[in-house]
Amino acid sequence: MLYLTQSDIISLNVSMSQVIAAVEEGFRRKGLGQTQMPPKIAIHPRGSKTFLHAMPAFVDGLDIASVKWVGGADDNCERGLPTISGLLVLNDPDTMFPLAIMDCIWITAMRTGAANAVAMKYLGPKDARDVSVIGCGAQGRSNLLAMAALYPNLQRVRAYDVNPAALEAYVAEMREQTGLPVEAVACPKDAVLDAEVIVTAGPSPRVPEPFIENEWLKTGAMAAPVDYNGSWCTEVYETVDRLITDDHAQMNYYRAKHYFENVPLPYADLGEIVAGRKPGRQSEDERTMSICLGIAVNDAVTAKLVYDTARERGVGLELPL
Repeated sequence: MLYLTQSDIISLNVSMSQVIAAVEEGFRRKGLGQTQMPPKIAIHPRGSKTFLHAMPAFVDGLDIASVKWVGGADDNCERGLPTISGLLVLNDPDTMFPLAIMDCIWITAMRTGAANAVAMKYLGPKDARDVSVIGCGAQGRSNLLAMAALYPNLQRVRAYDVNPAALEAYVAEMREQTGLPVEAVACPKDAVLDAEVIVTAGPSPRVPEPFIENEWLKTGAMAAPVDYNGSWCTEVYETVDRLITDDHAQMNYYRAKHYFENVPLPYADLGEIVAGRKPGRQSEDERTMSICLGIAVNDAVTAKLVYDTARERGVGLELPL
């Protein structure tokens, strides 16, 4: 089997546009009923500040079977470690033998940004030029890369983080990486007002303390929370014209754990929209919201893209089983 480190994966230079295309196809097949994906299986070794998730998926037609074993620890920043870590195993769907084991940090970040880009394609403005990111960690970075790939005419990017050092580093890094005029703002309101798409990528607390008010989200804008219901006030969820998620079963799983208690039921999941079974945005005046929780199908299709590219280029270490 092939072993791919994080540096191996990064060296492949797989583009965000490639990941978006793979993730969109994964959503299409999910919407057509061509996937198997139970909700996340979770344990919490040190209570609510830690998690380990098992995330299996099979994508029929693409011959992809995988499981991601991903962990998160809120205190890792104090240890000088990333919050998220883990491994993904890609299996042969005929023999069931593992084809590859690979780091999943890059995959998790990129597929999350890509999933939001797919949601923006179907629910967001057609040609956004003014976007915002609140929460300047790994997901804030990948989501801006995704928006840059989706919206070629971006003219303004506003960013906010409660940590001034993190905000400063984000602005400098993302200006260089994207060539976009990324600017720091002093508060969340300054980020949200007049923005066409707003990504929130902060913590996802069990008991949220929302701070983004309904009247800040303008007509025609899209909200894309990565942080579950951690940032947006209940009134926003209740009054947007279209509210979707990436998977109904997974959202119900989190409702049972007391997330999204005041959030209405989504009218569709993203797979249903991509597959043409339910409508996406119908008017440029609609306010929309997509709650992408992160699904195993997205991991599977992204891992297959990485695996195929690595095989083509001879990257990685062959290991005996």
